[in-house]
Amino acid sequence: MEPSLCFFLIALFSAFFIITYSSASPILGIHPLDEKYYASEAIKCKDGSKFFNKARINDNFCDCIDGTDEPGTSACPAGKFYCKNVGSTPKFLFSSQVNDHFCDCCDGSDEYSGSINCPNTCVMGGDVEYQTKSHISAIGEVDPIDVKEAKTKLNLEDQIHKLTGLKIVIILQVVLIGCVLGFRLFRRRARSRRRYR
Repeated sequence: MEPSLCFFLIALFSAFFIITYSSASPILGIHPLDEKYYASEAIKCKDGSKFFNKARINDNFCDCIDGTDEPGTSACPAGKFYCKNVGSTPKFLFSSQVNDHFCDCCDGSDEYSGSINCPNTCVMGGDVEYQTKSHISAIGEVDPIDVKEAKTKLNLEDQIHKLTGLKIVIILQVVLIGCVLGFRLFRRRARSRRRYR
């Protein structure tokens, strides 16, 4: 294997992991009125316990006790999933009903993992009723010092999270380079043994 091909494969392998690691998934399970709440740079848990950013939404890790950061997964026991049910009555589900192999939303949005196919059975002309709660981002109600402190803490946690992912990529690159070098040494020794016979 030529060195340029090896380096090309390593670069391609690295790019795949970096793109996979950094890709953002769409926000599932939130009500349209809550989209502004999740649009902030630093989002506060609805119970006020801590801040998180968009990268932590639906990452299958419960950062907020109330499930604010996991509206589209079953990671938080207290979480709620919003079924849009376009053409029928929208509703909230408990997070435990997300990807549980049972179609709870008539539009099938709660079973997005692909393990089960839920047909859209919503009836057109349904009742589109939603009672708004005050889910407006609490950042406006917080002192500027607290927001700055929260953003600093959030940036630090994000850097740690990114470094962990980068460490995995570097380890995989080292293993891949070791395999390529081992293969080349093995081939070189095999050739030299054939020459001396």
